[in-house]
Amino acid sequence: MPDSDAAAAPPAVGLRHNLERRNGDRRHRRRFVPDRRRGERRRQRLRTLLLAAATLAAPSHPRTHGKIKLLTPSVSVSMADFTAISPDKAYEDLIQKAAEAYELDPDLIRAVMRTESAFDPTVVSPVGAQGLMQLMPALAEELGVTDPFDPEQNVMAGSKYLRRLLDAHRGSLPLTLASYNAGPGNVARYRGIPPFKETRRYVKKITDLMSEPASD
Repeated sequence: MPDSDAAAAPPAVGLRHNLERRNGDRRHRRRFVPDRRRGERRRQRLRTLLLAAATLAAPSHPRTHGKIKLLTPSVSVSMADFTAISPDKAYEDLIQKAAEAYELDPDLIRAVMRTESAFDPTVVSPVGAQGLMQLMPALAEELGVTDPFDPEQNVMAGSKYLRRLLDAHRGSLPLTLASYNAGPGNVARYRGIPPFKETRRYVKKITDLMSEPASD
């Protein structure tokens, strides 16, 4: 009885009772379901090839919001319109502005600029005077100049200083020019134009330039 009951009892759940199925039939049985992972790899390679082909075939243009944007020139420059301006004419508008602001003869401002810097806004003298009207750093700071190499600041400040000297010397141009060159202290010390060759040449040169007829 025990042997017959054991033979008739159903197999226990979870236990393999036919080891040959694992080692034999399952291993050698032909599979009818395609390998899903292999098929997925093939489809991925196909998609990659299609995207690469589409990229090479597409035109190369800048795009904005999905639309092709064609770049076209909008500005044209002609060198035929270029006209050179001589240095003595380059600052004419600025000279007129300073002359009006400080009630000066434009010829005076122009002659001082020519003598001091030859109309070069970047020049620096051996003693440190700077710009078109050769302002010393301490004087430039006193006159409110923040950039002595800026033509407008330099010319406006130099013209303001000329106006101050003219007023101090009661309109005397020679004394004004002597003070501009040698300093008001030397003019006061010598009670007139100092006996410096440089200063005397300076005064003569500027007064001669002012007496020259205007050139077109």
